[in-house]
Amino acid sequence: MGTSDPNPWVEEVVGPWQPGRALDVAAGEGRHALWLVRRGWTVDAVDFSAVAVDRMRELAGQVLTPEEQDRLGTAVGDATEPADTGGGGYDLVLLVYLQLPPGPWEAALAHAVAATRPGGRVVVVLHARRNLGEGTGGPQDPAVLRDPDHVVAEVGRLPVEVKVEVERAELRERPVADAARPALDTLVVLRVADPT
Repeated sequence: MGTSDPNPWVEEVVGPWQPGRALDVAAGEGRHALWLVRRGWTVDAVDFSAVAVDRMRELAGQVLTPEEQDRLGTAVGDATEPADTGGGGYDLVLLVYLQLPPGPWEAALAHAVAATRPGGRVVVVLHARRNLGEGTGGPQDPAVLRDPDHVVAEVGRLPVEVKVEVERAELRERPVADAARPALDTLVVLRVADPT
């Protein structure tokens, strides 16, 4: 898997969906944002690092058509603050390997849910805590690692006005080249319920 390829769980989950508006939080150099744009999505991509955002813009100029570039918005921003992208109502919000300690993580998760329109989804992919003893690679600080049940519990405590349904909460094995064991990832798909 090259650095520009999407995470396999993102590709598996999001690949079949109809394109819409997406927010990629902690987008890094934009591997998911660029992949989504090439699949027809309109994407706002935010990262804390101005260097990463500049690199994303540079890569977009190399791999996207002018029409595709028009569907990519980039900004420097903090995942623990509301995304300053000119409005919410996203069909998809990605939180991929945003490994934060509890307080900042819960803030980021709450903002992701708040930015999602009714019927839209938040896709969470994280290095799992079980990876410490059973997997390979990834951060070694348990405070920034979450198993699926941790994320589900955090969703239940969210200070948001909307109902959030857990569509998937799975521990997934990701093969790692030249490693004796796979990496263990948490995959959680949340759906913001339609108002009743």
